[in-house]
Amino acid sequence: MIDKQLLKAGAPALSDEALERFDKYAEMLVSKNEQINLTAITEPDEIVRKHFLDSLALLDFVDLPEGSSLIDVGTGAGFPGLALLIARPDLKITLLDSTRKKLGVIEEILNEIGLQANLVHARAEDAGRDPDFREKYDFAVARAVANLRELTEYCVPFVKKGGSFIAMKGAGTDEELENAETAIAVLGGKVKEINKFSLDGCGERAIINIEKIIFTDAKYPRPAGQMKKRPL
Repeated sequence: MIDKQLLKAGAPALSDEALERFDKYAEMLVSKNEQINLTAITEPDEIVRKHFLDSLALLDFVDLPEGSSLIDVGTGAGFPGLALLIARPDLKITLLDSTRKKLGVIEEILNEIGLQANLVHARAEDAGRDPDFREKYDFAVARAVANLRELTEYCVPFVKKGGSFIAMKGAGTDEELENAETAIAVLGGKVKEINKFSLDGCGERAIINIEKIIFTDAKYPRPAGQMKKRPL
């Protein structure tokens, strides 16, 4: 299905087992995409570059200690969370999405490739207030889900004090960061590191590491409507 050498060239640390799992992942992604809209990207080399390598770029810039807990907020078809799990099966991954059918597909893929993750069907703003998920994770990750200001309010409540929210973004990061400064501070975060890079086939990318330095006030996250009407 995919060019494993292309994937290996971009992510040299991948084991042969991981390469096989990514191949099966791509195959099932394309197959299931005929039944449910998972991705507009279905050409094999594009899947490798724009989904797999883009997701795995996080590992080049963020140290995820062995056994770390990570929640992927708005995982969609499993990016970046499922891709990270294939590369790092030691991670304790939670994949959260508001669309049950997408989680159903991810469950089938997990069963096929022999890995386990915690699948949560919920809206981020609801799960972020739930004691089962609130401030329980070493890392929260989101890839191209929403504007950084809103994304911070969705994601930081999941992170333990001392953990990090990792936002994976494209071009225009500087303006988004400027607009999100207040939200980051109010929610208990501090920008730790910004890594900008170019990825073949994806253009300019940025990985923003926001460290959680104080607990998040109980009134956050607010409902999505309030976020839009009264942005932080």
